[in-house]
Amino acid sequence: MTQEQLANPELAGVRVDEDSEDLSRSEVLLKGALAAGAVYGTLAVGPYVRRALAMSGGGDIDILNFALTLEYLESTFYAEAKRRAGASGELKSLIELLAKDEQEHVEALAGTIKKLGGKPVVKPKFDFPYSDTAGFLKLAQTFEDTGVSAYNGAAPAIKSKEVLTAAGSIVQVEARHAAAIRLQNKEEPAPAGFDEPLDEKQVRKAVEPFIA
Repeated sequence: MTQEQLANPELAGVRVDEDSEDLSRSEVLLKGALAAGAVYGTLAVGPYVRRALAMSGGGDIDILNFALTLEYLESTFYAEAKRRAGASGELKSLIELLAKDEQEHVEALAGTIKKLGGKPVVKPKFDFPYSDTAGFLKLAQTFEDTGVSAYNGAAPAIKSKEVLTAAGSIVQVEARHAAAIRLQNKEEPAPAGFDEPLDEKQVRKAVEPFIA
């Protein structure tokens, strides 16, 4: 056991033998990413996920670009909200955290697409129609709930298990975002035992009104 594993018990279960017959190099990196996320938070996960997916050799670039479009939307939304939403206190801190998380998702997905030989989709221009904190929170709940359902809907079409694992690590964070926003709206953070997946057509219909 390494000194790092002793310092961080969460890393003790991660196998680091790169010649292992049971785990590929990409799987080792993905397991390391999940452990790093447990110790250091979401921002630590992005670089590991990029490396792991780049080594997977899988396709799924269209799905990754679909996810990237959603992450563009959310990252732009929260970046603007820091100056537009009129938030203070706990909500202000939450917006700053969400903005950082979503930007990390954008960078991870765009970097992975490039390393897999693809071209990241061009970032659209967005228009978010709200004028106060209540309007921001209503829109945020729509985006977060849609984002979680979009990842769930895309998952069955993903061919690479490494890409699927990474998408799963992102959707977990998105679900926490959705719960946090729901609590700000004084709504149940998890109103149902299961989330309904949305297919690409349904997601595009939900977000197209906000693309300028």
